Amino acid sequence: MRPLFAIWVCVLLGAGLRDGFDDWIDATEMPVIAVDTSVEVRDRNGTLLRAFPVEEGLFRLGARPDQVDPRFLEMLIAYEDKRFYRHNGVDLLAGLRAAWQAVWNQTIVSGGSTLTMQAARLLENSGTGDVAGKLRQMRLAWALERRLDKDEILSVYLTNAPYGGNIEGLRAATLTWFGKEPWRLTAAQAALLIALPQAPEKRRPDRFPDTADAARQHVIDRMIARGVVPEATSLAEPVPARRRTLPMLAPHLADRLRYDDDLTRTHQLTLDATLQAAVQALASKALHGRDPQMSIAVIVADHQSGEILASLGSANYTASQNNGFVDMSRAYRSPGSTLKPLVYGMGFDQGLIHPKTLIDDRPVAFGTYAPQNFDGRFRGQIAVEDALKQSLNIPVVLLTEDLGPAQLLAKLTVAGVDARRPGGSPGLAMALGGLGVTLHDLVTLYAGLANAGQSVRLSYHPSGQAGGRQVISRSAAWQVSHILSNIPPPAGAAQGHLAYKTGTSYGHRDAWAIGYDAKHVVGVWMGRPDGTPVPGAFGGDLAAPVLFDVFRLIKPELEAFPPPPPETLLLSQAALPAPLRVFQGRNAIFQEAQGPELVFPPNGARIGQSGDGVTLKLRHGVPPFSVLANDRLVLQGQYARELHLPDIGIGASSISVLDAEGHADRVQIWIGAPQLH
Repeated sequence: MRPLFAIWVCVLLGAGLRDGFDDWIDATEMPVIAVDTSVEVRDRNGTLLRAFPVEEGLFRLGARPDQVDPRFLEMLIAYEDKRFYRHNGVDLLAGLRAAWQAVWNQTIVSGGSTLTMQAARLLENSGTGDVAGKLRQMRLAWALERRLDKDEILSVYLTNAPYGGNIEGLRAATLTWFGKEPWRLTAAQAALLIALPQAPEKRRPDRFPDTADAARQHVIDRMIARGVVPEATSLAEPVPARRRTLPMLAPHLADRLRYDDDLTRTHQLTLDATLQAAVQALASKALHGRDPQMSIAVIVADHQSGEILASLGSANYTASQNNGFVDMSRAYRSPGSTLKPLVYGMGFDQGLIHPKTLIDDRPVAFGTYAPQNFDGRFRGQIAVEDALKQSLNIPVVLLTEDLGPAQLLAKLTVAGVDARRPGGSPGLAMALGGLGVTLHDLVTLYAGLANAGQSVRLSYHPSGQAGGRQVISRSAAWQVSHILSNIPPPAGAAQGHLAYKTGTSYGHRDAWAIGYDAKHVVGVWMGRPDGTPVPGAFGGDLAAPVLFDVFRLIKPELEAFPPPPPETLLLSQAALPAPLRVFQGRNAIFQEAQGPELVFPPNGARIGQSGDGVTLKLRHGVPPFSVLANDRLVLQGQYARELHLPDIGIGASSISVLDAEGHADRVQIWIGAPQLH
């Protein structure tokens, strides 16, 4: 009976000790396991675009075992904790071995800490130099093993391990030291990353390359001895000589996403990191040698899906001289001539014009508003398609006056453009850029033109493109695209099917180029962020070459537009219905015909003697025009409203002009030196 009693006593004592031990572990005060990690912005393929630091400028990127090269995990476990998958947090055999080696050698030969104990130490940021600290790690390691599985414990280690400076976590380390994610690592790279956390500052390869190399070699030697890597494993590749900066792609967009949603830790976007980096490099090149206060913004999108593929707010986010921190893709600026295609598209839909319709390019005035062409010249009657190609101002203002400025503003809203009007009611100057829009909204507008006239909602987040609203008809959109695709490209640019329009705002403050083919749409803005003029800046000279260069980055060849819709009216000017042959406007039938008016030279003008003749400028009247000088016919069959009168001699002259309907105007001028009395 006594032996049996003794056995029962031992069993009860053991059970009591076990229960007491379990209660002790269950009562462990746990640290926060889900530590704060850097907010990450990634592209469509998961590539890191930008990471934001956590506390005190620390970059800590989360990592799971399935995101890591399996060879690294195999080497890590073999080196740090070969019984990781068999123990319950504390490897008693390893601990006894470490204690025996320390006693025998009078120094620490190997550690007994398991990966779970190291994870516990990292969570509490505690040291390992005293017995109490080691006991605390053991208790916490046992507690962690009861709450987490092995992969979750590895994740804690891979996320919190220090790798020198302000870098924590394996993903931050591979990006910093090798410029890549930890999916594929060489044996030498894996060895360095295993050695670094043991002494992250003393083994930093950028500061102590010899120490780092020796630590790396020690890991490889252990791995060879244990058969984890082959004996022929080479460490020929040098340790990294410098730290790489973490990616800084689309920083303005990343700032905006973080500000709008500060709870999301990972933002997965539609951007393409490779294209974004190429666009950023191209933008820097485009500014090289130019006004140092200039900036640039670029947006690239797939107008079929609505996905934004690249978004650049400035060429250099940290530049102070040109306010690089300002996101110019979202700044409201005057769009210059870039709204003209929409005006003409509206005119096509309203039955007011056809691409072959003749429209006047002549001096006009609407009260005190007298628009001028950019070069100050007048072309007379010109085909609508040529007026758009040449970006003439007067024809589009005449058309806007007939359509109504309020209708233009309404169409912009339908297209997804948030136009900012400086004040007062919509005016005719809107057609020439007299309002504020963003590059993002202009690209949205042109995406709709490219999408058969149906509005497109551009987005940075993956989502199916829902059907938009019809801005202009598909036939009108095709006509606009056909005209824009026949605008000559900039010097040196390849010919293709790129429909594009340039724009220059008043005072040379903004240079624009927006273009599209059958799949992609690109917008480019250049100027000064502070809105001051850039002398000599034109959209065609500055922004258009960049636009074509961006398309070369996207694809080797442009994609051709589809054929015209069956309802598209494809006729010559002579074959058009009578109301479409010449633009008259809706109210032309109610207006009394106006005869021609000689606006230059004015009546009584004295003109210095010149053998080059006299320039005449006409307003109103119906071409063709005939001109008489001193009752002698000198010009006839003229359609232009700016005419060159040959040398008619010095002295007093009478100049008369007659239009096709017999109306006339006459002025008296004096050519040469004043008459002496």
